[in-house]
Amino acid sequence: MTFLGVLRGETMKISDNVIERRIQAVEAVRQQSKERQRVIDELDVKPHIARVYYELHDDIARGNHEFINLPGGRGSGKSSFCALEIIHGIMKDTTGHSNAIVFRLYANTLRESVFSQIAWAIDTLGVGHLWRGTVSPMRYEYMPTGAQIIFRGLDAAASKLKSIKPKRGTFRYIWFEEFSELPGPNFTRNVLQSVMRGGDTFTVFRSFNPPISANNWANVFIREPNERATTLQTDYTMIPPEWLGEAFLYEAERLKEVNPKAFEHEYMGIPTGTGGEVFPNLEIREITDAEISNMGYIYQGLDFGFAQDPAAFLRVSYDRKHDTIYFLDEIYKRGLSNAQLAEEIKAKGYHKDRRGGYVSPVFGVMSAEGQQIIIADCAEPKSIQDLRDNGLKVIGCHKEPGCVEYRVKWLQHRRIVIDPARTPNAYREFVNYEYMTDKDGNFLSRLPDKDNHCIDSLSYSLDGLIYRRGVSA
Repeated sequence: MTFLGVLRGETMKISDNVIERRIQAVEAVRQQSKERQRVIDELDVKPHIARVYYELHDDIARGNHEFINLPGGRGSGKSSFCALEIIHGIMKDTTGHSNAIVFRLYANTLRESVFSQIAWAIDTLGVGHLWRGTVSPMRYEYMPTGAQIIFRGLDAAASKLKSIKPKRGTFRYIWFEEFSELPGPNFTRNVLQSVMRGGDTFTVFRSFNPPISANNWANVFIREPNERATTLQTDYTMIPPEWLGEAFLYEAERLKEVNPKAFEHEYMGIPTGTGGEVFPNLEIREITDAEISNMGYIYQGLDFGFAQDPAAFLRVSYDRKHDTIYFLDEIYKRGLSNAQLAEEIKAKGYHKDRRGGYVSPVFGVMSAEGQQIIIADCAEPKSIQDLRDNGLKVIGCHKEPGCVEYRVKWLQHRRIVIDPARTPNAYREFVNYEYMTDKDGNFLSRLPDKDNHCIDSLSYSLDGLIYRRGVSA
């Protein structure tokens, strides 16, 4: 055979190999496509949701309603349901045009809540190999079609929402987690107008723990007749107990015993308030000297005064076993210098513990020297140092975005006993403290920043318990 013939033969062999590899590649792609289709065909959320959600799942599949209202107590599975439905719906659409956007009011809460919930749903359905997640920007992508799940906080400028677009298609699914945190119905409508563009079909999930007041805007909103909406109220008793775990069930039963009203609201999702009161868990009565003599740990908090605001010092006891807070004494005065405030506290003997020192990183109520700790507003480091220079053991509280709401919620889950004769100003503040209203008089889930000096002082005093932190100077 000539050299040319040999070369031609070799070329044919190479060409045959290339063709063979291409055939193998095409076959591999075909097999991958078949496997993906098998996964999609077998995709079923019902094994992973409680029976109470079955009818709603079928309703969504048929497209009967655009708006899905999911008020429910803690542990009712509503967030898990939303996450599973979104993953299921996106994967069933082979065009890649069905995307999702997930909202919470505060951007810093997204990662530990809805982002983690979507990750759980992907893992639960066994489709992790088909999804890719990133934290910056925070999103998930369904790799076979490029469909996206985008996460956004609504505490940024509303105008920025108009620039949010998926790579292709529309936001078929819109999820408002903790819907009641939003400022009101007009705000919600503006958000929807920004993201509901270009599509004909939408599913909007609105999940939340019903606010304590029946007149809260979110509670009122979902009660309004709307043929495009359906509502499913759930609680933890509708969920298989093995999904919740013994610790969850124990905590629920403990709260039921200690504070039935808080249990109804927190776990059963029942608005137990009749109006806009922030603290419906108050017990107004006399606290006797005999009661106080048997109380254990003492906590002290301080909210600094300004030109027109009073300095508010509170001394309380907390019965951890029965989740009960007792108000023991207060100092509530305007126009005090830090040195004068220190003298007022020392004059009452509240700078030292008369029973001897005790150190606890959880309670953090006393120093090793027997000084009584005061936890004050950390936004005033100069004032804290002034009080230290005047002989008091003062530390700053813990603060982060959303901490005010978190502290109030913690307090709402305890019984609060107030004796108006001992703490008249605390009594006045707590009894009269109500949620803000919109222009129509509907209660919002927003706390007013006024007439709350004793409220802040109480939350500072129990800072070590609320955040389970140690105490350091």
